[in-house]
Amino acid sequence: CELDNIMRLTGITGIVNGMDVSEWDPSKDKYITVKYDATTAVEAKALNKEALQAEVGLPVDRDIPLLAFIGRLEEQKGPDVMAAAIPQLMEEKVQIVLLGTGKKKFERMLTSAEAKYPGKVRAVVKFNAPLAHHIMAGRELLAVTSALNPAGSIQLQGMRYGTPCVCASTGGLVDTVVEGKTGFHMGRFSVDCQAVEPADVQKVATTLKRAIKVVGTPAYEELVKNCMIQDLSWKGPSKNWENALLSLGVAGSE
Repeated sequence: CELDNIMRLTGITGIVNGMDVSEWDPSKDKYITVKYDATTAVEAKALNKEALQAEVGLPVDRDIPLLAFIGRLEEQKGPDVMAAAIPQLMEEKVQIVLLGTGKKKFERMLTSAEAKYPGKVRAVVKFNAPLAHHIMAGRELLAVTSALNPAGSIQLQGMRYGTPCVCASTGGLVDTVVEGKTGFHMGRFSVDCQAVEPADVQKVATTLKRAIKVVGTPAYEELVKNCMIQDLSWKGPSKNWENALLSLGVAGSE
């Protein structure tokens, strides 16, 4: 609606989300098998992974890296790009859990991936909050394949649970996930969400393969710790909101 002209002239203030750190707290989470904090995360996550594998019906093996995709199944979240990358990922020793509901064509893409690779891929196409918590605690990597993501909360929840994110380089994902410190960046995707770009699929596959190779190494343990020691609450963002509103200089705004 031509607001882009005004934004180019005046600039724009971006404030990333905080998250509900009491609902999402691995040290108190009633949905997960083994509760943990930054000091016990690596061993606890291995136990949670075994419980998760059993729950979704994947072979129970703590040595197989487990990656997950959780999200609304719509164009902007890139479930089609994720699904298109799965055949390349099957070349690796890896398991994949896909959780989400939304457009039927995307639900079919995920379930057909499970049908094709039954021992390595699980698709759960229904809303399941307890399972979302369980996946947060049990998987080693979180794939975020959004073409557009203004702020995002899924990557914050992942990091809160000590899960490095492997994400597209857009919007709030750039602001919150640091390459080599708390996750891995895939690069920018095409924002024409109507078609899957082969180049984007390649970025997903290449970056996830790179991340899978890090799982189980001291570098991975460092990523887990870095994710968990951050303050991801609303404390910082709410202060930024106050400052932005006060900077408008409206009489009586204090």
